Amino acid sequence: MEVMPIPAETYTLGFIGAGKMAESIARGAVKSNVLPASRIFTSVHSNPQRGVAFEEFGVKVLSSNADVVRQSDVVVFSVKPQLVKDVVSKLMPLLTKNKLLVSIAAGVKLKDLQEWAGNDRFIRVMPNTPAAVQAAASVMSLGGAATKEDEIVIENLFGAIGKIWKADEKYFDGITGLSGSGPAYVYLAIEALADGGVAAGLPRDLSLKLASQTVLGAASMMSLNKHPGQLKDDVTSPGGTTITGIHELEKGAFRGTLMNAVVAAANRSRELSLT
Repeated sequence: MEVMPIPAETYTLGFIGAGKMAESIARGAVKSNVLPASRIFTSVHSNPQRGVAFEEFGVKVLSSNADVVRQSDVVVFSVKPQLVKDVVSKLMPLLTKNKLLVSIAAGVKLKDLQEWAGNDRFIRVMPNTPAAVQAAASVMSLGGAATKEDEIVIENLFGAIGKIWKADEKYFDGITGLSGSGPAYVYLAIEALADGGVAAGLPRDLSLKLASQTVLGAASMMSLNKHPGQLKDDVTSPGGTTITGIHELEKGAFRGTLMNAVVAAANRSRELSLT
């Protein structure tokens, strides 16, 4: 069957799996006017509250995954990684070449997805949890029959929840270790900064607010297109407070520890994808 372009202005979108990431993507798409809620579908979930969450902003909750596939031009598999094979395989007869298939399941490779679906018009995407506040860092990799037009559709869809880049699938374990797990590292850093503020005599509430806003502001400064080392130098005066603090971080192997965390998480992702 000839691959037909997805109609960018009128396509329908279905989620197989009604979890929080699927909800974030759907909400972002509606909020950013990528497509209206009336063209988004999901199916009933073991937790009824998940269906309610989608219905609250106008998404239609259908009675089965098969119904979602039938109604959708773009089908996003957003179930847990250990369930993907069974779910995709059961839907295989409906996963025809006129549908663009997308997986956000961590660690599940394109070659397996394509085999289970009998369809290599697949795009694998790795988003992260800041999708909930439309600040995700996502990466996509295209399957064998995915077209440039398909890429643009997914770029626009995931662009509604943050930023998205394209990369070869071989990098996905490293991406998992960095952007997938990275928010947790930042939360630890914010908590530690806040604890430091308390140790320096600040009230807990004020310290936590200052720590979180400082991290947000520092990340936003990267839009100035300066190297982070240069931005660090810009606030580091000779003999001042900042260089004194940085000296302590270097003594504690701060940078090396973060690097090790990313590599360890990437290695664990690689192990899990082989099981």
